[in-house]
Amino acid sequence: MGLNTQSDEGADLTIGPTDQGMVRIYVFSDRIDVPLDFDPDDAEAIAEELIAAAKAARMGRTKR
Repeated sequence: MGLNTQSDEGADLTIGPTDQGMVRIYVFSDRIDVPLDFDPDDAEAIAEELIAAAKAARMGRTKR
């Protein structure tokens, strides 16, 4: 499955700090349970990528 492949699957997302000084992105549904931990610098880089993708999506562009 690629970025442009639609799916009927749904999941919830929770983001927050851990007690170990990491940032956790937690993706879960009835079928999956995926905790992803990042150091704060990596988390900020991910946030910047999300913002850039949102801006590109608003303009109708896709990254290849």
